Amino acid sequence: MTDTKENVPRGVRPNLPKRPAMDGDAWEQIQAEQEKMKEREFVRFSVFKVDPAWRRLSPEERATHKDEFESVVAGLVREMMIYSYALVGTRGDADFLLWQAARDMGQLHDLASALNQTGLGGYLSLAHSYFAMTKRSIYLNRYEQEYVQTYGGAEVLDSARVAINPQGSEYLFVYPMAKIRDWYKLPHEDRQRMMDEHIRVGHQWPDVKLNTTYSYGLDDQEFVVAFESDHPGRFLDLLMALRLTEASAYTLFDVPAFTGLARSMRDTLDSVG
Repeated sequence: MTDTKENVPRGVRPNLPKRPAMDGDAWEQIQAEQEKMKEREFVRFSVFKVDPAWRRLSPEERATHKDEFESVVAGLVREMMIYSYALVGTRGDADFLLWQAARDMGQLHDLASALNQTGLGGYLSLAHSYFAMTKRSIYLNRYEQEYVQTYGGAEVLDSARVAINPQGSEYLFVYPMAKIRDWYKLPHEDRQRMMDEHIRVGHQWPDVKLNTTYSYGLDDQEFVVAFESDHPGRFLDLLMALRLTEASAYTLFDVPAFTGLARSMRDTLDSVG
């Protein structure tokens, strides 16, 4: 049989079908799912460490760097979500965190590229980075009505499935996590039962908001969870209670953990030096 690709120059795609060979109904279902995907968001948590040499620059040069960095963020925040958090005083290996969300992955790339080209960018190292997407949880169906009663109408629920909506709390608590493989071998009914317990425990702390994003195949972890609260003690008590649930035994890892203080971009940079 003649290889139809043998005369195709390197780096040039041969003429390929516009869609896989499948029946019309299956293709229409895929297209419908692709349309839904457009509403989901790409999420990134970027954790930065500033080179101590930057603090030895003159106050004037540091101020210029801050102005430039802040200007880049301000220019893109109209197109995507960017929240800044100071880690000074809570982590020894990092100084600040940027929580980002965008419908277009390219926007996350543009932000990272622009920040790299700033004066401050030359003194930054990316201590940790977590990439994920929003996705509707398969375990929350029976709790939809309770969510609507707590947070608002059905349109709020629809948005919460696919979009990040920070509540503006004073603190953000972030960590990556993954389940052991035995979790995925369990029947769905068993996993649902354990997650029901997990969710019931979480609802005892309604002032602590959970934002779960999914990283399967996109990054090294399976999830990135971000809790928002005005009271660190409330978050601590919630996590202790969740450790006692049956589902917790199936956790492979849930570190490193970051405690960030919500600050403006300028205040965040000022805390560094």
